[in-house]
Amino acid sequence: MADETRTTSTGINENVAGLLCYLLGWITGLIFILIEKENRFVRFHAMQSIITFGGLMVIGIALGMIPALGLMLSLFISIGQLILWILLMIKAYQGEYFKLPVVGDLAEKNIG
Repeated sequence: MADETRTTSTGINENVAGLLCYLLGWITGLIFILIEKENRFVRFHAMQSIITFGGLMVIGIALGMIPALGLMLSLFISIGQLILWILLMIKAYQGEYFKLPVVGDLAEKNIG
């Protein structure tokens, strides 16, 4: 578990920065991957946010093109996305390297 008093190169506690990586989905993930060059914990959560919520956004757009069935599936995905968003923010704030299946491995691989 990460030490809560560790700060990032931005001066923010790493657990708070990890939480902020998920705050606005892939957008804040992208911001943190660009500004945080040193802290592996924050970079991991930023990349996981980009891949997860960017992918879910693409899926949502694709489902939006399918009449009726797409709308129903989008509703279920939105509920799951909300739960996942809250879970990821909590885990990051607790200082955990909480890896989602497949996405977590991709995030680790892409941060170096």
